[in-house]
Amino acid sequence: MSLDDEAIARAAVTAMRDELQAYPKPGLVSPVDSGAHADMDFDLMCRSADSLLSPFVALAAAGRAGHAFDQSLVPLGIEAERGMLAITGGVNTHRGAIFSVGLLVAAIARAQALASAPSPAAIRAALSDTWGDALAAHAARSDEASHGGLVRRRTGRDGARREAARAFPGVFETGLPAYRHAREAGLDDNSAGVQTLFALMAAIDDTTVLYRGGLEAGSFVRQSAAAFLAHGGCRQPDWFKKAEALHRAFIARNLSAGGCADLLACTLLVARCCGDA
Repeated sequence: MSLDDEAIARAAVTAMRDELQAYPKPGLVSPVDSGAHADMDFDLMCRSADSLLSPFVALAAAGRAGHAFDQSLVPLGIEAERGMLAITGGVNTHRGAIFSVGLLVAAIARAQALASAPSPAAIRAALSDTWGDALAAHAARSDEASHGGLVRRRTGRDGARREAARAFPGVFETGLPAYRHAREAGLDDNSAGVQTLFALMAAIDDTTVLYRGGLEAGSFVRQSAAAFLAHGGCRQPDWFKKAEALHRAFIARNLSAGGCADLLACTLLVARCCGDA
């Protein structure tokens, strides 16, 4: 382990906590309420995120060394899951984040090993060059019993595994540009995070949404997010009221864009490690 590995891991946990802190996020857990998640709350989610510090250090060290996906990263991810479930009493708070954020932790460390001050492009290249083939194979053999596998079978839409195999276009092509534009427009931490989340919701087929409500729910989420952004997003004076109304509408439909929340955490992590946050 290097000090850089611990710094990346701490940045990852901070990014996850920043995602949790943001409000209003339609249907998602925040310090205000539990959204559409009856089995979890803000304190539980924070404890879950904190439990991932040591696993993320291990993933950073494995990534820095370029260790194999199946033989090294996957077992570390499974061990991180076990620890998370022990902390939460079996509640799946961060399984998706362990996969997505954990992969980017490994990729950032790998990019650091190849170039001491990695850029987003270097991080994405490190991910593709080091684990691209393995991630493509992983996506192709998606577990049909998992939520992602069930969604793919029912709707034909891909989830987090395909997003990773494509080197996270949601993060690098949608999340980061949206976050940078929000910051350049003078938005504060909270509103920039919410703005970025809405950009992701408008662009991504969220597996959590599709699992809960099918294609109709997916269309509702994307159209709601696109309409919010089309009217100025978090740059409009009454953005908070409109976002909070959508939050209530999502709760009424039992919808939560949990996959987009994971990608928001990933976006904040890359931005932090590349000096954009």
